[in-house]
Amino acid sequence: MYPVIEWKENKVIMLDQRLLPQEEKFIIHSHYTEVARSIKNMVIRGAPAIGVAAAMGVALGVLNGEAETEQDYQRMLSLFSRTRPTAINLFWALDKMRNLYYRFKNNPEELKQKVIEEALTMDREDVVTNKKIGRNGECLLRSGQTVLTHCNAGALATAGYGTALGVIRAAVENRKKISVIAGETRPYLQGARLTVWELQRDHIPVTLVTDNSAGYLMSKGKIDAVIVGADRIALNGDTANKIGTYSIAVLAKFHHIPFYVAAPISTIDFSLESGKDIPIEERGKEEVIRFRDQIIASPETKVINPGFDITPYRLITAIITEKKVIYPDYKSEIRRLSE
Repeated sequence: MYPVIEWKENKVIMLDQRLLPQEEKFIIHSHYTEVARSIKNMVIRGAPAIGVAAAMGVALGVLNGEAETEQDYQRMLSLFSRTRPTAINLFWALDKMRNLYYRFKNNPEELKQKVIEEALTMDREDVVTNKKIGRNGECLLRSGQTVLTHCNAGALATAGYGTALGVIRAAVENRKKISVIAGETRPYLQGARLTVWELQRDHIPVTLVTDNSAGYLMSKGKIDAVIVGADRIALNGDTANKIGTYSIAVLAKFHHIPFYVAAPISTIDFSLESGKDIPIEERGKEEVIRFRDQIIASPETKVINPGFDITPYRLITAIITEKKVIYPDYKSEIRRLSE
């Protein structure tokens, strides 16, 4: 498995996902502000990976003596919290790092050790968690099926293995013949650039389609199931995922195709009753009017560019977690997950 993010020689190293699939380049971060900038600019993306990156960034700041006072530490955490507001794993990771500060703030050397240990533990445990999600979810797929996925919820979006793609990987490892249809995922093209790249490297059959062809393919019986990841899940099961997910869920419901969400329990926001309270990140117009150096709309064009949408729980067949697969009634099932 290729490295997405690493802690090496007291630096944070990330695969620059903006350049894939044309170029595999790694960026070395020596300062926590560099890590925050890379999260915001989508050098690394995907809710679980963002959480790990933020934890490593905080550890880097502590190690470099840039958070000697409580005010400095809070300022550092605040910087990370503003990078990608929809991804709940970011805040989950920052809460862990905040708790460590208050436990060990009177012993700076021990604090340095603890924050590094915690970041590395998050990194390792995320891979283990994803493999459990994969094992729990692969039973939902039958050999010979074709699965549609949207955006990238694979190894690149996590510390390794993936959530939605983890389910597919686990099914393939269990000798099931699974084919994947990957939506391109406008405007950032995570499906075209990242999901296809991942699956091709793993020799899993994958076909790239335009986002607006999903309904046509479903009507022709070309899709047997949909599996997506998540950036935040509310208590009632409403799910925030990459923009376009809601449309696919509506189409799947109409065509009687199961729609699955694969995510770790850390992606569940137990404080939110429903998706209406999930903050939706608004991204810049440049992502829509140009791609890399190519202008595709005039500069004066007005743009609405939400990074995510909310899929209502009524459209979700099941949510696959590392503990188990849960079905409606999601609210009661999700509450049990926290016990």
